[in-house]
Amino acid sequence: MTPEERQNILDKYKVWFRESLVISHKANTEKLTDINEFNINPLLLYYLANYLEGNASPKSLAKALVYPRVLGTSINTSFGQQIQSFITKVLDIYGSAIPGIDIEFIDQVDNRKKYCQLKSGPNAINHDDVVTIKGHFTEILNRARKNELRVEIGDLIFCLIYGLPEEKNSFVKKLEKDYIVFIGKEFWHRFTGDEGFYRSLIEASGEVANSIDMKEIVEKVIEELSSKIETRFRNLG
Repeated sequence: MTPEERQNILDKYKVWFRESLVISHKANTEKLTDINEFNINPLLLYYLANYLEGNASPKSLAKALVYPRVLGTSINTSFGQQIQSFITKVLDIYGSAIPGIDIEFIDQVDNRKKYCQLKSGPNAINHDDVVTIKGHFTEILNRARKNELRVEIGDLIFCLIYGLPEEKNSFVKKLEKDYIVFIGKEFWHRFTGDEGFYRSLIEASGEVANSIDMKEIVEKVIEELSSKIETRFRNLG
């Protein structure tokens, strides 16, 4: 992969981050003015508000609900889903038509063609996923042998877009007993040939982040939600 091709990936990544991930995050945040978006535990909510703000005013209660959603579960789930779409759709030249394989590419380290099942991060799979992935890989190897194709077990890889080796969960480690797993830096090195590409990708995220300020939107959501909380819990606490 040439330096120009690597830069093209970074440029496309920044466009995707800004025009897809950020836009969906903003839309998901704006939905949170609806109190029904939350599964509220009234026995715990007052504690969380006091823990966060030192009081249980409606605004503090709203913050205790909104902050975890906009900074945690919502964006992490969305990122995990959309980053795979970025790889398989935006970088569509690498997409695979083989069932169970997300992308195919020439490994820039060993120069062999790799057939890759791709997930977002180190906790992205569970027990059932391990069974499914192994089943896909076994089927591909059997077809390759039947059709006398030069596909070796080391050419079937499972890759995680971000994370560190020590962060792999038990299911990834289980899969790793039979198949090669590349995570974060190592995946991007194999994919692009640039050992520092993962760092460049993180820096590209930072460049986009520097142009984003959703503080007013988050505060507006909290204000609207707090008025609805006050109505619902007027006779409590």
